[in-house]
Amino acid sequence: MAEEEAKPEAGDEGSSGKNPLLLIITLVNAVLMGVIAFLQWQSHQTLKNQESIKDVVTAEMKKMKEAEDQEAETGEAKEQDGINFSLDPFTANLAQGDGPRRYLRLKVVLRFSKTSSEEEFRSRKAQIRDTVITIINSKRPTDVLKLEGKDNLKEELKAAINTYLIDGSVIDVYYTQFQVN
Repeated sequence: MAEEEAKPEAGDEGSSGKNPLLLIITLVNAVLMGVIAFLQWQSHQTLKNQESIKDVVTAEMKKMKEAEDQEAETGEAKEQDGINFSLDPFTANLAQGDGPRRYLRLKVVLRFSKTSSEEEFRSRKAQIRDTVITIINSKRPTDVLKLEGKDNLKEELKAAINTYLIDGSVIDVYYTQFQVN
C-alpha cells in the first residue's frame, strides 16, 4: 500500500503543469495595464504643461506693472484710447464658504481697443455677461474684498472676455459699483 500512495497516477501529471491560457491572459492583462499607465502619465504631462488662468493673470499683471514702471522712469503717461462699453449691473452669488450666503453687486465698464467694433460688443453681450457671472460665482468673499483680489478679478475678466473677441480686445476693466453683501 505504501507503494501505491507514492506512485503518481497517470491523470495527475497534466494538472500539475502550467495552464497556457492563464499565462496568456496574465500577459495580456499586464501589457494593457502598462499601456493605460503610460497614457495616464502622458495625459498628466500634457496638463502640467498647460497654462492656468492664474498664470495668465499673473503674467498680464507683471506686464502692466513693467509698463507702469517704465512710465514712471520716463515721466510720461501713456494715454490709452479706446471705446467704453458699459454693462448692465450684475448681482451674482459668491462661492459658498463656511458662513452665510453672500453675493456681489457689480457694475462694470469695459474699455475696448480702438480697432474694436461696437457691433461686436453688442452681439457678444450675452457671452460677456455669462462669463462675468461665471467668474463671480467661482469667487469667495475673501477673494474679492481685498484690493489684490479686485485687481485679479479685473485681469481674469479681461482675459476671459478677450477669448470671445475677434476684431479687438479689452484694454481695461473699470468698476463703477462694487458691493459685497
